Amino acid sequence: MPELAEWDSFYVIVGSSAGALVGLQFVVLTLLAERPPERLAEAGAAFATPTIVHFTAVLLLSAGIRAPWHSLTTIAALWGLGAVAGLAYGAVAIRRMRRQTAYRPGVEDWVFYAALPLVAYGVLAASAWAARSHAREALFGVGASMLLLLLVGIHNAWDTVSYHVLTNPERGGKNRP
Repeated sequence: MPELAEWDSFYVIVGSSAGALVGLQFVVLTLLAERPPERLAEAGAAFATPTIVHFTAVLLLSAGIRAPWHSLTTIAALWGLGAVAGLAYGAVAIRRMRRQTAYRPGVEDWVFYAALPLVAYGVLAASAWAARSHAREALFGVGASMLLLLLVGIHNAWDTVSYHVLTNPERGGKNRP
């Protein structure tokens, strides 16, 4: 499809980055698991798991776009399904953030773990809806959604690691302000 040909390098770079970051996140979580802090599972479900979900969504979107589709309609339907799944998962992640007691989320946490992922999946849904009549714009929307999820995932992975290494009192760091 000519619409997707111009995006080839973008999806290869973004998809490869997401795949590498998923692997790196597993390495970090494995290292942290050697001395797990109290209520790690509860906090992990609220903060670490969404990061993996967002990286995986970017990886799947990149792989899906590189498949040899014959029309944009089919891939747009898959974008729509991914967007609905992402929005539903966003609601689950927000509920987990509220229920966990291991860490009290601040404004930055609510922005990066809740609001921005919902925005990204919302843009993906709008792009899926607009793909039939505005293919060029829809592709930019999908690209923006993927980049936002990738950047949110990078921020959240760094936030998780820096918390455990620098500020988690159970690991010898100082309490978070």
